[in-house]
Amino acid sequence: MSVLTTEQPDAVPAGEEPPDTGDRHRLTAVTGLAALSLDAMASVAYGPEAIVLVLAAAGAHGLGFTMPVTLAIAALLAVLVASYRQVIAAFPDGGGSYAVAKTHLGARTSLVAAASLVLDYVLNVAVAVTAGVAALTSAFPSLYGDRLWLCLAVLALITAVNLRGIVESAKAFIVPTVVFVGSIFVLIVVGLFRSHPVSTATAAGHASVLADNASSVGALLLLKAFASGCAALTGVEAIANAVPSFRVPRVRRAQRAEVALGGVLGLMLIGLSVLIGRFHLQPVEGVTVLAQLADAALGHNWAFYVIQFATMILLALSANTSFGGLPVLLKLLARDNYAPHVFALKADRQVHRHGVLALAVVSAGLLVFSGGDTNTLVPMFAIGVFVGFTIAQVGMVRHWLREKGSGWRGKALLNGFGAVLTGIAAVVVTASKFTEGAWLIVIALPLLVLVFETVHRAYGRIGERLGLGRIPEVPHRERSLVVVPVSTLSRLTSEALTAASSLGDEVRAVTVCYPDPEDRAQLHALERAWADWDPGVELVRLSCERRTLGRPIAAYVRDVAATEPGTQVTVLIAEAEPERLWQRLLQNQRGAIVAHSVRRETDAVICRLRFRL
Repeated sequence: MSVLTTEQPDAVPAGEEPPDTGDRHRLTAVTGLAALSLDAMASVAYGPEAIVLVLAAAGAHGLGFTMPVTLAIAALLAVLVASYRQVIAAFPDGGGSYAVAKTHLGARTSLVAAASLVLDYVLNVAVAVTAGVAALTSAFPSLYGDRLWLCLAVLALITAVNLRGIVESAKAFIVPTVVFVGSIFVLIVVGLFRSHPVSTATAAGHASVLADNASSVGALLLLKAFASGCAALTGVEAIANAVPSFRVPRVRRAQRAEVALGGVLGLMLIGLSVLIGRFHLQPVEGVTVLAQLADAALGHNWAFYVIQFATMILLALSANTSFGGLPVLLKLLARDNYAPHVFALKADRQVHRHGVLALAVVSAGLLVFSGGDTNTLVPMFAIGVFVGFTIAQVGMVRHWLREKGSGWRGKALLNGFGAVLTGIAAVVVTASKFTEGAWLIVIALPLLVLVFETVHRAYGRIGERLGLGRIPEVPHRERSLVVVPVSTLSRLTSEALTAASSLGDEVRAVTVCYPDPEDRAQLHALERAWADWDPGVELVRLSCERRTLGRPIAAYVRDVAATEPGTQVTVLIAEAEPERLWQRLLQNQRGAIVAHSVRRETDAVICRLRFRL
């Protein structure tokens, strides 16, 4: 049975300042809802429409099944919320389906879950941004030609907000979220009091996509409508993936946010479905179902435009869900050696900046690839999340079978039922959208798993060479030789030799000479000046026929290592650090060239001395 722990901050003696645990940069249940649920909230703009468009193939008779399909999706939503609530309690370190699969289904399955989540998060950013910009260009057609630049600008804005911390992003997105959710509920409540549409101006003049000849509604059509409508469930797992981003008690706050998300989303989906049936709405080309509902319930007035603009803004900002979930997932992958360790680093505002920046860069590439067109990206969207849903549900079934706590049979049955539903949805969505671009996801999933495993093997080899997990040999002292490259006499040379004398038993200065007469004259001048200065350090001449700097020094270090075994060689490279940042452009980069050659060709220690001007 999983144990639900309540985290309490340490007691602080009276009169002392409490330590900064970073909790002020973490989420509450409310800010967590705003930061991590925008994807799910915004999905009501396209989820019901996806159902209607599929059922429209069976004519008006097919549209009559909108409510049953929506209720099935709402039931699945309830199952998912209940499941992820348990996932939050059982895996408070976050990771969602990846953490569940890693514990109960094995490493390979956990990597499939992680890969599906990564792909879904990246695609969510691209789809959300392009959909939001598409709503903007629909209102202002003159901006259509600049849609790619608008997408990149929105992405840059969301990235900048998230680099300031997840709490800052949550605060910035609370108002748009409240306005959108409030507008949808006002639309639903007002629409329930209407016996007929107030206005149909939005759909006027647009061709209906309803099939002329009504046909029977088969199980395959209902399954396809169910799978398409399940796009409204994307983002449900984001809270479970980002539990560490919440304030203590993290588990309780994350569970509250998950339940609130499920309740609000379920009510909006069912309410909009009721209005679709009440107004006998038919899908038309060029006008969204949500726009028709707003027109029918509120009329073609300012309230209609409030909902349109709120939808547009929330669609664009729903990319923030990925910025809250993916960096935490990458941190867990990095901790398990499946992703570069840099993704585990955290900035002072409790934000994984490298994960945020990586997501922004990959998403920008997708936007450029698609040209800012939503339709290019949508066929690839939501497949990954269904794979993750299914893996998480199966993993939780294994969890209950192993733990066997109170009421485990009912919980296992609930998760098993959810696994069947999401598994069917994953198969149907993949099959129905395979030729439209879903094949890319089918290929990308195993490739991403292969990348994770390659990184893991590389870290394994590094760990073996470093002897990680084993007690190392007792440290011992070796004779130390410090080699200092010089080219002229200056204060920098004096500082370098002083530092070298403090570091090693012996210091040798080396200078590279070339056969050109001008270079020979400079060498003789340096040798005369060195003799007059007499610093007590030998100046070694390294002759080189080719005009190169780093290789002769690296070759000398190799010769020393071969002829003087048991000597630890350190190469001390002195560099002037300019007062102004722009003045770095004036430097000759000799130090960087030497460091690169020595690092690549020898095992010597490299010490770079910064002399501040």
